[in-house]
Amino acid sequence: MTEMLTIDGSFGEGGGQILRSSLSLAMITQTPFRIENIRARRRKPGLMRQHLTAVKAAARVSNAHVEGAELGSTELVFEPGPICPGHYEFAVGTAGSTMLVLQTVLPALLLLTESGGESGGESGGEPSEVSVEGGTHNMNAPVFEFLDRAFRPQMQALGAEVSFGLEQHGFYPAGGGRVRATINRGFDPSASLELVERGRLESVEATALLAHLPAHIAEREFAALAEALDVPVDETRTVTLEESRSPGNTLIVDVASENVTEVFTGIGRKGVRAEEVGEETARAVNAYLAGGAPVGPYLADQLLLPMTITSGGVFRTSECTPHTATQLALIPRFVDVGFERIDDEHGTLIRVEK
Repeated sequence: MTEMLTIDGSFGEGGGQILRSSLSLAMITQTPFRIENIRARRRKPGLMRQHLTAVKAAARVSNAHVEGAELGSTELVFEPGPICPGHYEFAVGTAGSTMLVLQTVLPALLLLTESGGESGGESGGEPSEVSVEGGTHNMNAPVFEFLDRAFRPQMQALGAEVSFGLEQHGFYPAGGGRVRATINRGFDPSASLELVERGRLESVEATALLAHLPAHIAEREFAALAEALDVPVDETRTVTLEESRSPGNTLIVDVASENVTEVFTGIGRKGVRAEEVGEETARAVNAYLAGGAPVGPYLADQLLLPMTITSGGVFRTSECTPHTATQLALIPRFVDVGFERIDDEHGTLIRVEK
C-alpha cells in the first residue's frame, strides 16, 4: 500500500477546504492520509456536519476505511479503496452546503471515463448520480448557480459530461434543499484547459431569489446593484420560491463573456439591508471586470484539481486567494505535478504542468 501522508489541517487557509481536497486527492490517487488539526483556524475547530457528510460520502464512493469520523473530531484517517460509480444519496442534516459535499466526490467519479478510469474501479464508464440534501445557497460556499453556470462549462472543456439539477432550494437555518449531479462521461485524460483571455463582455444579468419574503427586497437589491455597477445590467428577474422550508434571499449576477461565464452572489441575511447586499455584490463584479482576468477568485481554486488529473493547462485569475494558494501547496503532496505562478498587474497566471 502507498505510504500514508500526514496533513496539517491548520496550514494555509486552515479550514474545510484542506480536508475536502485531501479526500478528493486521496480517492483519485489511492493514497491514504491522516489529517490533524482539522479546521484549526475556524471559530469552532473540528468536523461540522457538512464536513462529516463529505467524509462519509467520500468513504462510500471509494469503499474507504475511516477513523475519527465524528462530529467535532480534529483528526481523521482515510484509507481509500476502489472508486465505484453508482447512485448515491447523502444528507447533511442541517443547512450546511450541499455544493461542497458534491465537489468532494465529483473529481473521483469524473475519473471514470468511457474507456474506464485509472482509479482501480472495475466498472469505469458507468454513469453516476449523486444527490445531496442540505443548504443550496450558503454564505462562504458556492451556490448552485455558480456550480452549474461557471464550474460546469469548464468541466465540459476537460471532456466531462455532467449535469446539475436543483430540485429544492435550501436556506439557513432549515436547509432541506436538494441538488443532484449526473455524470454521463468522465474527464478526457488528454484534455487541457487554456483560459487566459476573457474576450468581449456579452451580458450582465441579475436574479433575485426570494423565499417567503416581500418582493420589495429584490427591487431594492436590483436598484442598489444597478447604481453601484460600472456596467449596465442587461436583465433582472425575481424568482419566488414556495418550496423552501425557511425564508431566504440570494442575489445572483451572471457575467457572460466570450470565453467564460462567472457568477457572483450576495446572500441576504438577518441584520443586513437589501441595499447592502446589492452593493457588496456590485463590488465583487466591478473588481472582476476591472482586472481583465477571465477566472474569478473563487473559480480559480476549483479548477486546479481537475486540471491536475487531466493534462494541465494555464489560466489567468483576478486574484490568488488563500484558498488557491492552499491548493497549490496541497496538491503536490498527492500528485507529481508542477505549478508556475506569475503575479503581475493583470492578476495571477497559473500554469499546471504534468
